[in-house]
Amino acid sequence: MKLRQFRIRRHSFLAAALLFAVPSVVFTTPQEVQSRAPVTLQDQRDLAIQQQVEAIVAQGRGRIGVAAMDLDGGGQILVNGDMPFPMASTAKIAVAATYLSQVEQGRLRLDQQWPMMVPVAGSKGPVASVRAGQVLTAQGLMELSITRSNNEATDGLIAAVGGVQAVNNWLTKTGIVGQRLDHTMATLVRDDGKVDPVRTIDTRTASTPRAMLALLSAIDRGNALSPESRAVLLDTMTRTSTGRNRIRAGLPEGTLVAHKTGTLSGVTDDVGIVRLPDGRHLAMVVFVTGPEGHTAHAGLIAQVARTLYEGYSQPLGRANQELVRR
Repeated sequence: MKLRQFRIRRHSFLAAALLFAVPSVVFTTPQEVQSRAPVTLQDQRDLAIQQQVEAIVAQGRGRIGVAAMDLDGGGQILVNGDMPFPMASTAKIAVAATYLSQVEQGRLRLDQQWPMMVPVAGSKGPVASVRAGQVLTAQGLMELSITRSNNEATDGLIAAVGGVQAVNNWLTKTGIVGQRLDHTMATLVRDDGKVDPVRTIDTRTASTPRAMLALLSAIDRGNALSPESRAVLLDTMTRTSTGRNRIRAGLPEGTLVAHKTGTLSGVTDDVGIVRLPDGRHLAMVVFVTGPEGHTAHAGLIAQVARTLYEGYSQPLGRANQELVRR
């Protein structure tokens, strides 16, 4: 059955703009937050949350990276924050953002039509061969790429923006250090399993938790994209249908979360922005590698998400002092 065309849903974007609306502020990098002094109750809260997250991470048998930041109230934690991890499909956030940035420049349009790029069987070159498939609007490709993690739609967007280097150029321009895209999705899937993600740190199509946190922060704060583009991307991310047993499983029912999953052999990722009960935004990144399998990895991600949500939902006051004493 052919995929249906997706129309731009103006009411959804308006809803997303309201749900995620925040004042325009200067982006504070994790390094700047980390360097603040003197030690405060906020720092103690971060330390308490970090210790709880580290205890969860210790359950895994592979490399695990975690990053989180309260984008409104300040505070962050990092576990293996500067270690590169396979991005898998979480790279699709940067791909979508790159396309939206070119829409802002007037070079592309969301209603412009592009073909999905279908892998050619038996391809053996450094870049997997693809052929043009079904034609959709850019909005339709983005919907499939983010909400269903469709690789052919993603490769259609990569081709439309000018290739993987265009994505890297946008990341550099946005100030994201420690994240890069080196593969089309067709190539990434074809070559999956050739590198053990536990024993080998591969910097290709990889991101540090700190870098992914910076990307989420830049998008949410409004620095990386216009308010209209930001609403399009975050609205799409709220409809992600993959990985329901990851970040979403660790959050109370009904919690608003804009996220993107990633899955490869021995790799289970989930990254996103969560709305806390008082309206603050919490960015979280969890990269998991190991031999346990995706179900076990998902359980770890859910535990981390629950710890982060509960910890950062606490106001900086008497209730938080109880958290610090745990």
